[in-house]
Parts: sequence; structure tokens; C-alpha cells
Amino acid sequence: MKVKVNRDSCIGCGACAAICDQVFEIDDEGLSTVKNAEVEESHKQEVQDAADSCPTGAIEVEE
Repeated sequence: MKVKVNRDSCIGCGACAAICDQVFEIDDEGLSTVKNAEVEESHKQEVQDAADSCPTGAIEVEE
């Protein structure tokens, strides 16, 4: 699974980092960033939950 954040859509609410801080973090600009685009098997459900909870749909997940 690969994940990325569309920074043009991100509003920096932090929901993704709160749900899965192993993959997402809020950077110095106040926007979400992905720590590692290749998601480990153990974090796949959390990443999907983060994507589903993003209010702007800024998180893109590829299987």
C-alpha cells in the first residue's frame, strides 16, 4: 500500500496524525505529510481510517 497527501487540499486538521502517527505528521507549515509512502502491513487499517476521516479527502491510498 502507498499513501500520499495532497497538500493543496490539506487543511492541517491533524486527524490523520492523531489516528496514525506512525505514518502521518504535521510539518512546520501546519500541513500533513507522510513519513514513509510505503505503508507497513500492520498500519494499513489505520491509514485507511485516517483517509476515511480526512475532512477534505486529501489522503490518497493505493493498494
